[in-house]
Amino acid sequence: MLRIAAVLLGLLLLAGCINTQSWEATRVLQDIEAGAGPSTLKARTPEPVRQTLTLETDEGDIAADLYHPQQNVGARIVLVPGFTPQGKDDLRLVQLATTLARARFLVLVPDLQGTKDLSVRPEDAAAIGDAAALLARLEVDRATDEQEVGVAAISYAVGLAVLATLTPEGEEAIDFLVAIGGYYDTKNVITFSTTGAFREPGSAHWQTRTPDPQAKWIFLRGNLHMLNDPEDRAILEEIARRRMGDPKAPIDDVADDLGDEGRSLLALILNDDQDRVPALLDDLPASAQAAIEMLSLTNRDLSHLSNGAILIHGRADTMIPHTESERLARAIGDVDLHLIDGFSHIDPQGVGLIGQWQLIRAVADLIARRSN
Repeated sequence: MLRIAAVLLGLLLLAGCINTQSWEATRVLQDIEAGAGPSTLKARTPEPVRQTLTLETDEGDIAADLYHPQQNVGARIVLVPGFTPQGKDDLRLVQLATTLARARFLVLVPDLQGTKDLSVRPEDAAAIGDAAALLARLEVDRATDEQEVGVAAISYAVGLAVLATLTPEGEEAIDFLVAIGGYYDTKNVITFSTTGAFREPGSAHWQTRTPDPQAKWIFLRGNLHMLNDPEDRAILEEIARRRMGDPKAPIDDVADDLGDEGRSLLALILNDDQDRVPALLDDLPASAQAAIEMLSLTNRDLSHLSNGAILIHGRADTMIPHTESERLARAIGDVDLHLIDGFSHIDPQGVGLIGQWQLIRAVADLIARRSN
């Protein structure tokens, strides 16, 4: 993907038009794309060392993997896993953490329960804050006392990462945020994933885009804890499982057994009219409405992240519209906002030359957070 961009960067570098951070950012992106395969970054850096630590949280001790670059540490970053039953051991996550370590970041990946349960749990925000506090105080070789501590998250985990910066531990430890394909308003996310409708910040005009057919079922499965009835939760989990495998899979045989709570949530998920969303949200049980509100970033003071947030979002995102990162940027204030042409949710495949250059600039902003 990045071969053309690398050639272009080489020509610009010779002409003195770009800095070395952009060139390093290109190597980082190439290494991410290469996965376990060979890359220039692998050839030029030592193999990072991975070790497992114990992270103390309010819910008990959990495991967390630390990746040391075996070079001078430039900054520290908590990498928040996305939905994966493998948790911190997901191969893609391991490879991403290793790439960041090669770029001289000391990386900590907590094994969050919500990640493995495919559930968005507010409790995990506190665990992320605890992870940042642990990472900040770790004494490691080849590290000074001047590194910043950041937290990086993707998709629905962005909300948890932002909420982590509002916890006492996170507020003290976290200096910057990296958010990829994140959100600001949970109601907007629901509207888009179910109907494909979204609006630019400050606009009353609806735009539409075909959402990923799995988006609403991922949202449903990730938020089943909103319901009090365990039987409804079990039925909706089965419905989500079927539809995530096949968007047209039959569900009537199990949906008929839902109680009032489950029916109200399923009605919201199956709705395709954006004008009906507010009323359907109002029909949800109080516990569900409270959970949706708790995970939303609206009506929160996020100014503490000003000059400390890197927001990256694909203009072609079919899971969460790019307008959500625009809203998040407005709420924070001074941010590095990168809207990537041709970029979907987290997949860089098919990004054109302009999008590649935009991605390089975004990674260069991250590299700039290093102290040395």
